Amino acid sequence: MGKTTTSVNLSACVAEQGKRVLLVDIDPQGNATSGLGRAHEDGSKVYDVLIGACEAREAVVATGCDSLDLMPSAIELAGAEIELVGMDNREMLLKEALRPLADEYDYLFIDCPPSLSLLTLNALSAADTVLIPIQCEYYALEGVGQLVNTIKLMRKKLNPQLGIEGILLTMYDARTNLCAQVVQEVREHFPEEAFETMIPRNVRLSEAPSYGLPIHLYDGRCSGAQAYRALAKELIRRNEG
Repeated sequence: MGKTTTSVNLSACVAEQGKRVLLVDIDPQGNATSGLGRAHEDGSKVYDVLIGACEAREAVVATGCDSLDLMPSAIELAGAEIELVGMDNREMLLKEALRPLADEYDYLFIDCPPSLSLLTLNALSAADTVLIPIQCEYYALEGVGQLVNTIKLMRKKLNPQLGIEGILLTMYDARTNLCAQVVQEVREHFPEEAFETMIPRNVRLSEAPSYGLPIHLYDGRCSGAQAYRALAKELIRRNEG
């Protein structure tokens, strides 16, 4: 439970707070797309945008959540990497495409692939900040360190303004000593970046994607929904408080 679970549920809960939100799914697996109830048969709108086949506004679709729109992905997006390699300014295609939408939304979230690919570079070039979800497990800090180094490299090469929005601890289980140790280490190393909110280990969070619903619509009373609502409020407070 990490990036896609957070992308879907945080964007939906921020929209629930009355903000206009767009979620861009730039992962060829399309899990954020299916997690919001959009079938992969719809095709990859992000793919069409990146190769210049349509404008970003034409690629946006509605979701079942008020104030939340989606730019969906599908498996054909995997082929876009090959096509993008030969294009000028290939790392900036998403940034340029999304520019006309900047005034239409309060928040824009991008769900990235799990690896550092050309698609991920496009997402990092387009972003203002990076939200880093990490599971409460042994190798958590090692992964954060690698990602922080990547962000520093992005600042030097492609996006000087790229910042860290925050570090989110997920799969938290208060009954285990390991979780407590990971939380303590993360808060010691990243006292400013670590979100106060932590996402608990919760079976309802795992079930919700199969129903194509964000957690607050699937089971709004469960601990996972309560946590993502709290995170949405904390995110908004950080940015607008």
